[in-house]
Amino acid sequence: MSEVKISAEVRSEFGKGAARSIRRENKVPGVVYGHGTEPVHVTLPGHELLLALRTPNVLLSLDIDGKNELAIPKAVQRDAIKGYLVHVDLILVKRGEKVIVEIPVQAEGELAAGGNLLEHVLNTLSVEAEATHIPEAVTVSVEGLEAGASILAKDITLPKGVNLSTDADAVVLQVLAAQAEEPAAEAEGEAAEAEGAEA
Repeated sequence: MSEVKISAEVRSEFGKGAARSIRRENKVPGVVYGHGTEPVHVTLPGHELLLALRTPNVLLSLDIDGKNELAIPKAVQRDAIKGYLVHVDLILVKRGEKVIVEIPVQAEGELAAGGNLLEHVLNTLSVEAEATHIPEAVTVSVEGLEAGASILAKDITLPKGVNLSTDADAVVLQVLAAQAEEPAAEAEGEAAEAEGAEA
C-alpha cells in the first residue's frame, strides 16, 4: 500500500462562508484528529485529494506546518449532484497500529449456466489491519455457483495480517434463481380475465 503525500494548511476560519471560499480555490476543508490530540482544521488541495481518494482507505502522508503525520480517510462528504469534495475527516494513524476499516468486496468468475443473478448483500467487509498495510479490496470467486449458493464472511480468504471484524456468519454474496417469464405472463392473463368478469 503506497503513501500519498499531501500538504495541508491549518485554517482558522470556519462556517459555510469560509468553506465555500475554500472550495472556490479548488481546495477542500477538512479536519484531522486521533490519538487523543485536539482536532486540527485544515485545507487540502482538491485535485490531489480527489485522485488519492480513488484508492479506498488510502494512506495519506500529511505535511501540516512542517510536521509529518499519517492519516486515513474516516468520512468523505461529496456534493450529491456534481460529486465534488465538500469536506473530509481524516484520522491519525501510526506505523504498526491496527485499525478497523471497510474494504470493498469484488466478485470474479462466471456463475453456473441458467441466467441466475449474483446479489451483493454486503459491498464491503469490516476488517482489522495494520494502518500501513490495508488491502485495497478483497476478491471472491463465484465461478460455477448455482442458485441458492451463498458466500459468508468467514468463507472469504483475507490477506496475511488482516482479521475479520464483520460477523463471521454474515452473508456477503448470494446467487438468486433467474425469474421465469411465463408465470408473470400467466398472472397478467388472470388479472385481465378477472377484470373482464367484473365488467
